[in-house]
Amino acid sequence: MNLFSTSAANGRGLGVAGSLVAIVTPMDADGAIDYAAWAKLIEWHIESGTTGIVVGGTTGESATVTEAELQELVRRACEQAAGRMVIIAGAGTSSTATTAARARWLSELSIDAILVVTPAYNKPTQEGLYRHFAAVAEAAGKPLVLYNVPARTAVDMLPATIGRLSQLQRIIAVKEAVPGAERVRQILAASREGFVVLSGDDATAREAMLAGARGVISVTANVVPEAMAQMVAAAMRGDEAAAERLDAPLAQLHRGLFLEPNPIPVKWALAQLGWIGRGMRLPLTELSEAPRQALLAAMRAAGTI
Repeated sequence: MNLFSTSAANGRGLGVAGSLVAIVTPMDADGAIDYAAWAKLIEWHIESGTTGIVVGGTTGESATVTEAELQELVRRACEQAAGRMVIIAGAGTSSTATTAARARWLSELSIDAILVVTPAYNKPTQEGLYRHFAAVAEAAGKPLVLYNVPARTAVDMLPATIGRLSQLQRIIAVKEAVPGAERVRQILAASREGFVVLSGDDATAREAMLAGARGVISVTANVVPEAMAQMVAAAMRGDEAAAERLDAPLAQLHRGLFLEPNPIPVKWALAQLGWIGRGMRLPLTELSEAPRQALLAAMRAAGTI
């Protein structure tokens, strides 16, 4: 199921929507990628109604996954999905030149879009952000999804800047991790018609979709993909009562998966369910003892155990 329309050669008219998962990268105890677990996760998401996966995003430990590993993860995902779900690959770094180079080679793979996060640490101005994404868009051969997550990058790409970028070829959407509905409304008001906003905050995703977002790139969907797909579908059709009912059992899990920095809790939760091992690369470490019971309680509330 490919939600991208190829009717417009210059990238306009393209779109993506629904319940997308910022998928974890399963690893063995020594940090080696577990490709057998990778295949099982992808199939589980397809069977559960997940619209698509983001490979090599923050949740996928992009900071410590090498370019060769990213290429292999993407290649295997595309081969296995075979058009049954959207494949988006993460390309963002703190260097415009490095990000553009990565976007070029990713565009040679059978992906549907490229996710590009705002540069971390160097804290560019709004003009710097515009020029960064404009350069990456020019280099890429696939549609771009912007990613704004100021809690992790220390820079907030404002709605006016997103609106400017929405006018460029290939830039089709933004994953907005600033919580709540008001930011969604501001971005939509500033952007061209048809530009897509995706929630990047599970706890307020329902609210964001009822305000006009067209889906979510979710951490929670790693653990409860079918439940998230159902909630997202209800919110996107404007059924507020059904969306609230479906989201209520997940609210505790939305919070529990951020008791320590992502993806520490979600990888621990998936290990408890038997989907992956406990491997993680330094400087990240396994979930500490203190939050484990709270996360288990959240998983029970969501019906996973």
